[in-house]
Amino acid sequence: MDTNLTYRAKLNDPYSSHSHIIAFAGAGNGQRLLDVGSAQGALAEQFQAAGFEVTCIEADPEWAELARPKCHQLIVADLDGPLPQLPGLYDVIVYGDVLEHLKNPRAVFTGLNQALRPGGRIIVSIPNIVHLFVRLNVLVGRFEYMDRGILDRTHLRFFTLASFRRFLHEAGLQIEQLAVTPVPLPLIVPLRYHGRCLRAIHWLNAACARIWKTMFGYQFVVVARRRTG
Repeated sequence: MDTNLTYRAKLNDPYSSHSHIIAFAGAGNGQRLLDVGSAQGALAEQFQAAGFEVTCIEADPEWAELARPKCHQLIVADLDGPLPQLPGLYDVIVYGDVLEHLKNPRAVFTGLNQALRPGGRIIVSIPNIVHLFVRLNVLVGRFEYMDRGILDRTHLRFFTLASFRRFLHEAGLQIEQLAVTPVPLPLIVPLRYHGRCLRAIHWLNAACARIWKTMFGYQFVVVARRRTG
């Protein structure tokens, strides 16, 4: 699937990680935001429109050039290498679907978080490795990587809700808000089947994810701040 189409679909899905991230970020009012792993700048463009001054970090040079006009400042850097020098402090740092792609997410996370302004927020989204789909596959002896999704072949690290909470705690953060996303049916179901019926099923899908987070949650999205005391 074309990456631009995927990001647009996620932005149009009210239950997606992108929609939750944008809602959690809120109005910028001139605040500085760091978009880590910005890809082609789909989220950065929304943050800029909301009034943030956005700095993007992206490793892929081609994607970075697509993101450049959508942000205030662009840093091209491979986060599996030395961390880049950041120009100042940020009110918000966003890790949208990026930590699972890194060789050492803890080092990147704690390193870049040093640029968080006192009282600032960190927004993170990651996939749930123990979603029902993965459990059923393991149950029948299958664990196959795919082109996208929880078992995306570029994913190097995996998280459960418990290990994600521990990851944030060990980084000195406390969770203020937690959202759970359902399986992204609008991305999976062919366009010709979109309509009222799919919206109803997707609403039920989202409700199941909220009720039983660890079983039906496709991704977890949190807002966190540094612990005090």
